[in-house]
Amino acid sequence: MLSMDDRMEETTGGLPPDEASRRDAGVIRAGFIPLVDSAALVAAARLGFAEAEGVRVDLVRQTSWASIRDRLAVGHMDVAHMLAPMPIAASLGLGTPAVPMVVPMALGLGGNAISVSTALFDAMARHGAVTGAGPAALGAALKAVVRERGPGQPLTFAMVHPFSAHNYELRYFLAAAGIHPDRDVRLVVVPPPYMVEAVESGQIDGFSVGEPWNSLAVERGAGVLLVPKVEIWRSSPCKVLGMRADWAERHPAKVAALLRAVEKAARFVDDPANRETLVGLLAAEDIVGVDPAIIRRSLSGEMVLRKGEAPRLVPDFIGFSRGAATFPWKSHALWFYSQMVRWGHAGLAPDLQATAAAVYRPDLYRAALAGAGAVMPAASAKVEGALGGPLPVGAAGGRLDLGPDRFFDGRTFDPDDVAGYLRGFGEEGAAGAG
Repeated sequence: MLSMDDRMEETTGGLPPDEASRRDAGVIRAGFIPLVDSAALVAAARLGFAEAEGVRVDLVRQTSWASIRDRLAVGHMDVAHMLAPMPIAASLGLGTPAVPMVVPMALGLGGNAISVSTALFDAMARHGAVTGAGPAALGAALKAVVRERGPGQPLTFAMVHPFSAHNYELRYFLAAAGIHPDRDVRLVVVPPPYMVEAVESGQIDGFSVGEPWNSLAVERGAGVLLVPKVEIWRSSPCKVLGMRADWAERHPAKVAALLRAVEKAARFVDDPANRETLVGLLAAEDIVGVDPAIIRRSLSGEMVLRKGEAPRLVPDFIGFSRGAATFPWKSHALWFYSQMVRWGHAGLAPDLQATAAAVYRPDLYRAALAGAGAVMPAASAKVEGALGGPLPVGAAGGRLDLGPDRFFDGRTFDPDDVAGYLRGFGEEGAAGAG
């Protein structure tokens, strides 16, 4: 029996990229995972934005992020909807042989959350937890449960890939609550479409994943949406458009055309007037394939935290264009690198830091979008976590407001002082910094 990935391969021809390029110089094979935050890439492919730029984007649906990484690395696809830290890890050779990659564009901000099983939330409730209480209060209740269970019964939390925003935001949340993610709980990897079944079966006690899988767990009564990503770090990155560096170098016209198409699609999908069109597109079986009502929640930010409760508005739960959501900030790349160092996934060294920063390519973004109606920041990096509210900044193409972008614990990240930032976490950060 053919898997879903195999069936999608059949629909897109299954051609190696070089052969596909010879047959049709305008074709770009793009991998994606069934998530709401694939919207800009999917819309570019399916709503005519790519064709308007003279290229055709063939979507290749995958189940796991490891498959996305590996198939991009060996040339089975040209570009991909990727976890924001993944191209950095690939370029550094973390976990796999080094494959230089570039990120010329982000695919949005926010869009994911940390959820727990209903049983775990009930245990937390005995220590004062209530839905929507915020990361600090909920973290304190979770720590009480961890202490109550003791070291012999660790809770199991799933994330989608070791080099993911999900892993690092989960670790950030746990550590801020006094829960060491490598000693006090057990962390495992589960592909996004399997999270709900994993928590329903009791294999995991909680997870960090993108929408719609948090909301689907809530709808089935299996989980409680504990902390939206935007409550840990406002205006924070999650997914990017990634590609091999050598492919980008060989196909500059394709890269520029794709960036223009995706940026215009991002503006389209961010407009509430187009929401129902987007809901219908994402709900299709070959894209995300879940009830449109579930997808509509995350697009509107009207989130149901526990089955039976009224929806609550989570401001800026997901964004695709506003606030420079598609801009590949080098400070985002360096924050992810800092977390790799913090948790022992990479060493702190000038050459590694330079490699990490070089993966994100605002120069490619600016070159492709000059004169295309995009609003672009004048800077390529910024202090993360410094804005308590929207702030107009220097930009080309129009007015640009950035923020708010606070971390819930009040920290800020200066990309010019990664080592100092790590030392701010005390012994843990100092150990990571070597």
